[in-house]
Amino acid sequence: MAVRVVMGYDGSQESGTAIDVGVSLFPGAHGWITYLWVPPFASEKVRQRLRSRARDTDELVALVEQEGEREAQRVVTTGVTLAGAAGWDAEPLLKRTWGGEGWRIAQVAEEVDADLVIVGSRGLGGAKAFLGSVSDLVVHYCARPMVVVPHPMLSTEHEALAGGPVIVGWDGSAGAEKALEAAMRLLPDRDLLLVSVDNDDPVDEPASVDAEVLGSRKVERLRVERGHGFPAHACADALISAARDHDAAVIVVGSRGRSAARKILLGSVAMATLHNAERPVMVVPSEWEVP
Repeated sequence: MAVRVVMGYDGSQESGTAIDVGVSLFPGAHGWITYLWVPPFASEKVRQRLRSRARDTDELVALVEQEGEREAQRVVTTGVTLAGAAGWDAEPLLKRTWGGEGWRIAQVAEEVDADLVIVGSRGLGGAKAFLGSVSDLVVHYCARPMVVVPHPMLSTEHEALAGGPVIVGWDGSAGAEKALEAAMRLLPDRDLLLVSVDNDDPVDEPASVDAEVLGSRKVERLRVERGHGFPAHACADALISAARDHDAAVIVVGSRGRSAARKILLGSVAMATLHNAERPVMVVPSEWEVP
């Protein structure tokens, strides 16, 4: 069954990269190419031209909304064309909103029953930021796995998308179990590398690895040393380094896991990884239920 993806798209280079990465990680997916249409509903250049044509404020508002909707439709149609040409079953999803974009895109994922959300990390929609701070907000609001695509990515990082392994942040917690389950089900045919970061206490093995879901893929454990500095950032740096060393396609972390020693590994580490990773990062919320 094809993975169902809500893809945030705003016409920027960053969101175009997110489509390229999404197609590589989830080939053959069904994608809702989603554009959040936010006030003032048209670019500044268009609004300037319309001011000279409108007879009064009411007409100006109507013209701005009319032209803004046409601009938004062109943007989302371009995204659908890109995703469709790359192999997705893509359809447009245009949403008019007045703010709270992170919350709104999380809501859209619930409305269409998507398996996951993909956004770029620094896109711009017209004169208003859409992807960037929004990616942080989606992580907090979304009850489904979310992939954040950094920009720019180097050629070696793009090449790893095709067949590179999946790094899973592992501390034996329930959050880590969720991350592993999502990696197995949403990223099939990928070898998995469970990375534990510098913990003197014993780390539990996975409670259950579904052999049928896993198939012929390999699951390996790797213990890495945590660097210096604030613990969350040091753990995130260790995961990012492991991904670089093993030429990984994506890093998968849970959003609120804690180790037996009550050291935060997945939680603030998830945010630190999102903000510093050179490769795509999938964050799996603790409330996510396996479909």
